[in-house]
Amino acid sequence: MNQNPRLLPPIVLTFAASDPSGGAGVQADLMTLSSMGCHPLSVITAITVQDTLGVEAVHALDADWIEDQARAVLEDMPVAAFKIGLLGSVENIAVIAEILADYPDIPLVFDPVLASGRGDELSTEEMVEAMREMLLPQTTVLTPNSMEARRLAEEDGDEEAPDLASCAQRLVSYGCEYVLVTGTHENTPKVINTLYGENGQIRSDRWDRLAGSYHGSGCTLASAIAANLANGQDIGDAVRDAQEYTWQALANGFRPGMGQYIPDRFFWARADELEQDDS
Repeated sequence: MNQNPRLLPPIVLTFAASDPSGGAGVQADLMTLSSMGCHPLSVITAITVQDTLGVEAVHALDADWIEDQARAVLEDMPVAAFKIGLLGSVENIAVIAEILADYPDIPLVFDPVLASGRGDELSTEEMVEAMREMLLPQTTVLTPNSMEARRLAEEDGDEEAPDLASCAQRLVSYGCEYVLVTGTHENTPKVINTLYGENGQIRSDRWDRLAGSYHGSGCTLASAIAANLANGQDIGDAVRDAQEYTWQALANGFRPGMGQYIPDRFFWARADELEQDDS
């Protein structure tokens, strides 16, 4: 018996690595998408050994496994948005680009995971070049932090690193529709996140800096944008509301281990519990 389509939540497919700490990766994506009213599908790109302190090892899955996982769910369920995180290998980038090319009308949010929060290298130069050539031209919203934006936009002949606005325009010229550069790593009193399109800056949002460092903040933001797009929001509202959600998740974060804090993606549920306890 077919279900009433009005009862079907928006479905978002994420390509990401597994993080056994539950702080980042596919686990972060699944929690964020669920928290924002979507049904998440997941394609595992790699298995990692990591905790809240950092990444110790990454084992990329074979590209055939990536394709088989994705084709199975895509042939079964309608997807409203895609989200990409850590990819694992050039071969995985190529096969994911091939899959996405079959769904050009579905928005894609790409979080280019180039290094861990501790600085562990997670993408080689060959992978960065493959991202530029194969994934950026299919990307609706790219969500690099400032360091990732500079690395992705770096070109031979640059005598010094271009400013972030110039980096964003280069990334748009590579094919991205929009680029949201996040400013957590910049030396500014507040965190400044700026959205760019083909005609330059679209919006800039300022957020109070929070104490401590967080494991999975980028995954959370990108997944939140994907959720909002899947729920029918336009780009400006999707980006703004996703930042609000992410900031609240970070502000309510917790430190379960010896390293970074983890965002509380279900802060709203626990806030309701606290209100009930107070009453």
